[in-house]
Amino acid sequence: MSNTPHKAGFVSIVGKPNVGKSSLMNRLVGENLSIITAKAQTTRHRIMGILTGDNFQIVYSDTPGLLEPKYELHKAMMSYVNVSLEDSDLILLVVELGEKFDAQIHTRFKKMKTPVLLLMNKMDLAKGSQVKEKIDHWNEHLSPAQIIPVSAKSGENVDKILPIVLQLLPEHPAYYPGDELTDRSERFFASEIIREKVFLNYSQEIPYSTQVMIEEFKDEEKIIRLRATLYVERDSQKGILIGKGGSSLKKVGTEARRDLESFFGKKVFLETFVKVSDNWRKERQKLRQFGYLE
Repeated sequence: MSNTPHKAGFVSIVGKPNVGKSSLMNRLVGENLSIITAKAQTTRHRIMGILTGDNFQIVYSDTPGLLEPKYELHKAMMSYVNVSLEDSDLILLVVELGEKFDAQIHTRFKKMKTPVLLLMNKMDLAKGSQVKEKIDHWNEHLSPAQIIPVSAKSGENVDKILPIVLQLLPEHPAYYPGDELTDRSERFFASEIIREKVFLNYSQEIPYSTQVMIEEFKDEEKIIRLRATLYVERDSQKGILIGKGGSSLKKVGTEARRDLESFFGKKVFLETFVKVSDNWRKERQKLRQFGYLE
């Protein structure tokens, strides 16, 4: 028996949109649980990734990017962030190399009793003394428990995060069984993989106006059969999403099926349909139907 005390806790990964939170979470957990695109606001939910070792269990939460809400979907996204912060034993605040202290967004972290570990991402782009200057800037304005310059893209310094997280977490038994990787269902990951392809294949409002719902998920011995409906807000968007002769939607389906087969480790048969749900991002009833509200 080891005499090392068992540590466990909830670690919230927060920051502005597109600073690299999802990439960091996937590296920390060692699994591609959060979808990643170059567009801001890709993450809409709180997604937990569970890392279990002999003497620890870390429950990471990837959260939507911090923003001033413009409509009901944004409010729901920010409520996920707030709940995650309330639950957390440690906060990983992710900032970009070029980012500066923003009084509106970052002041709340000065007042928190929960320790804040600041991760300065994209250090691979740094020039000269930029990293040192930025560390001085954040220490002056925020004074976090520690600052670690990292690169989620190259993996540089990411290995330095775990030992510090373990130092800062409380002694506690594990919260989840050791073989659990996440609190999310297979249906959720299937919908996220399809939604990622929408983000990668379309521009302007289409990715933000699209919601993916898995209507059918049949896990058979040799194949998973999926039926997915992609909801958009207007008829004009439906036409763009489908494309000429269905070509655009077919490309999304082909790319999604390839990643679904890799994720689930078996053959996938995927059917996709497109429907209009007028202004779903602004209506609480529709957000509830899509799983954003209780």
